[in-house]
Amino acid sequence: MEQNNFSRCAHPAQSARSIGAEPVIPLPNPGEGGPVYPGDMGTSTPAEPVIPLPNPGEGGPVYPGDMGTDTPAEPVIPLPNPGEGGPVYPGNNTGNMYPGHQHWGCGGVCGTILPGVIGVVWPSAAKVRFLNAAYNYPAFRIFVGNTRFVNLLNYASASTYGRVATGYQTVTVTGADGYIYIQKTMLFQANSASTIAIINTAGGMDLLQITDSTSLPTNGFSNFRIGNLAYNSGPLDVLMSDGRVVYSDLRYKEIGAFKRIVPGVYQFFYADTNLMPMPASMDIETLDSAWLGVYPPHETFGSLYINIASNAVYSIYLLQSGSGRNNIQNLILMDR
Repeated sequence: MEQNNFSRCAHPAQSARSIGAEPVIPLPNPGEGGPVYPGDMGTSTPAEPVIPLPNPGEGGPVYPGDMGTDTPAEPVIPLPNPGEGGPVYPGNNTGNMYPGHQHWGCGGVCGTILPGVIGVVWPSAAKVRFLNAAYNYPAFRIFVGNTRFVNLLNYASASTYGRVATGYQTVTVTGADGYIYIQKTMLFQANSASTIAIINTAGGMDLLQITDSTSLPTNGFSNFRIGNLAYNSGPLDVLMSDGRVVYSDLRYKEIGAFKRIVPGVYQFFYADTNLMPMPASMDIETLDSAWLGVYPPHETFGSLYINIASNAVYSIYLLQSGSGRNNIQNLILMDR
């Protein structure tokens, strides 16, 4: 049979009528069904029609499971757009946006505590959330590539973590009216966790990528750090009323390293001093209750009163709260 087939093709002088040419079926429009690759050419095995792929975000054909077996694949439920409803970590909230209304007691400057999830690992993807630290701007819409990641993000609030494809991605921050405030290409590494803060600059705004990757707390301890995102602040020290300096000379856009902290009630103050900081490797231990409510003998321009839970990761961000110098507020992000 193979010799006969080749001999038929070896005589170009033969007409199409004598060969018996098959009619050509026109190709379909993109996205429609139609003629497909006919399978193993030269055999009698018919080809299976190809089902067109769905638009992104719709249901449709999925990976067929174990190729070469009869095991059917389960359909994949498409994930919601970031910032919208859908399957999320249940936690204690009813949605997947930080509520931004759970206030803790404080002395001088109040803070908002926003719970989240940091221990989850998404293979071959980056985990990222956005924080609006751009004072005196309206709420933002945030896009990663062509995907809307956050619908509206108000000042002094943060989104939940979402998945981002690894590699370089373009982040676009717009207003609700579509006006583009900033567009920046950023690198997202696999299995990483980060917070991207929208911050003020002399010329407008910028994006600051902050790594959230840290060893998970053990033995009942928690992890704790403070970062300065208040554009109107000078270098500041973070101290306790008993004189311990947790962070020294924390400047704008500087994020302190994570420290291990013993659960309990703490009161921190922000001031400009010449005191020496505690060793970087030293844990933050509980404050004697006799010191609670006692102000240090230095001029302070803010404070934080917080009850640290066990096995949690705390990131405290100082944000601008007014137009005056050192008018600041606390934003507390707690992750487990």
